[in-house]
Amino acid sequence: MIGLLGKKIGMTQVFSKEGKVVPVTVIEGGPCLVVQVKNAEKDGYQAVQLGYGQGKRNLNRPMRGHFKKVNAEPTRFLREFRCSNTTGIEIGKQLTLEQFKVGDFVDVAGMTKGRGFQGGVKRWSWSGGGAAHGSMQHREPGSIGSNTTPGRVLRGHRMPGHMGADRRTVQNLEVVHLDLPQDLLVVRGAVPGAINSLLEIRPAVKNPAARKKVHVEVEHKEKKKDGMTGKVVG
Repeated sequence: MIGLLGKKIGMTQVFSKEGKVVPVTVIEGGPCLVVQVKNAEKDGYQAVQLGYGQGKRNLNRPMRGHFKKVNAEPTRFLREFRCSNTTGIEIGKQLTLEQFKVGDFVDVAGMTKGRGFQGGVKRWSWSGGGAAHGSMQHREPGSIGSNTTPGRVLRGHRMPGHMGADRRTVQNLEVVHLDLPQDLLVVRGAVPGAINSLLEIRPAVKNPAARKKVHVEVEHKEKKKDGMTGKVVG
């Protein structure tokens, strides 16, 4: 499993078998074109470059030649996905959601919504000053320095400034549903970005199911050891 590019469709909710409400995000994943396959001998690392989204792009001649090698129309987005094994991956191949299945855990990365220049109350959740007429502060910053020692604003102090438009990754999102004919992927929870924004979907690097399995094995070994010493377990 390599990963896939897609776009955010929106959020909704579904009901589990127990009747509980589950918030989910619907993602249109792929299909993605394999534009380039990099290997350790030539490039120093192994990766697969995927193209996604058909649209007009102002490309220079080197980039047009890059797509001409695979006899494909230029895509709107190009992203690399590092992988340990590129066997069976050929240039010009289309990757779809078939590499995922219900129950898998994925990491979804994207750009958060841009909020422009914001004050400290919205950007950092400051409480603000008094709201009465005589406050004279309201949402303005309070004291940002110190006393005589050190007598300056410390490095890294939270201040008003540009908010949002940052790359963020949400880890361990469970795949709840797959609609292969319509290229739709439904994951549990929220993902960064606005509607129709670009998303990168990768296999989870911190799989909670794998951690749970290791925990059970360790716990089983400890119980076996306690049994040999004659201690009562549980």
